[in-house]
Amino acid sequence: MKKVIIATVIVCAAALGFYAVKTYKHNARYNQKGFTYGNGRLEATEISIATKLSGKLDKVYADEGDMVNAGDKLALMQLNVLNAELAMAKAELKQKESKLLFATGERNRYKTLDMKQATTKEAAEKAETNYLSALAEVEAAKAKIDRVQADIDDSVLTSPVKGRIQYKLAEPGEVLNSGDGVLNLVDLTDVYMTFFLPEEIAGKVAVGSDARIVLDAAPDVPIPAKITFVSSVAQFTPKTVETREERQKLMFRVKAKVDPALLEQYIEYVKTGLPGEAWVRLDPKAPWPDFLVLKRDRAAE
Repeated sequence: MKKVIIATVIVCAAALGFYAVKTYKHNARYNQKGFTYGNGRLEATEISIATKLSGKLDKVYADEGDMVNAGDKLALMQLNVLNAELAMAKAELKQKESKLLFATGERNRYKTLDMKQATTKEAAEKAETNYLSALAEVEAAKAKIDRVQADIDDSVLTSPVKGRIQYKLAEPGEVLNSGDGVLNLVDLTDVYMTFFLPEEIAGKVAVGSDARIVLDAAPDVPIPAKITFVSSVAQFTPKTVETREERQKLMFRVKAKVDPALLEQYIEYVKTGLPGEAWVRLDPKAPWPDFLVLKRDRAAE
């Protein structure tokens, strides 16, 4: 019985010791002088790749999860009708140019006759009017070709940025209205974390301040960032904020954007939606705590 009691006391003492050490480490981590932090999730700008014109979707070149570069062809609308319109517009232009050629000759002839007073003013003016009308018809025919060509160009959907396809929203053969989405693209050159700070802290945070993002999935890898936005209006924090205490307070929304140069190096590994913490340096002279020192800075020491 005595041995059991002693063993129990030892286990309890060990547990208390472990709890004390854990509490000490927690307090030491979250009471950094010259720094503040907030909870959030890694986010990125989402872009809808949508049709400009209504019609049938012909091809989709990208799939969910694919990495794409700015300018990459992502999808193509069916071009049968537009190609026919373009051919018709070009034929119409040739006809109008022939008409203009004749009208130009008549105009020049009547100008010569008018100078020799060998024709009436009315006939010369009519030749000039016919010429101007034919010229306007040629310009209108050219504008029609440009419009149809623009519609053909708009039927090729391209990526505006470098990123990853998140959702495929339509399949080849589907008839889409103007503005319907075909793909959803995540801009991985614009990754950030939104978090919330109380008034007394938010007032000390300036746009351009250095920050570090620490993800739950990689707690030993701080990510360099910059504060790019501090709300000027307080709000009740959304339900997605991790702690109940924070949700019940009026807070200021803050955004920390990840260093674009770093994103370029590790763009294949960027995942949005990961929870973590954003740390902000309030005192520019304060050295970063050990757990927020970047690996490149450690190597330089």
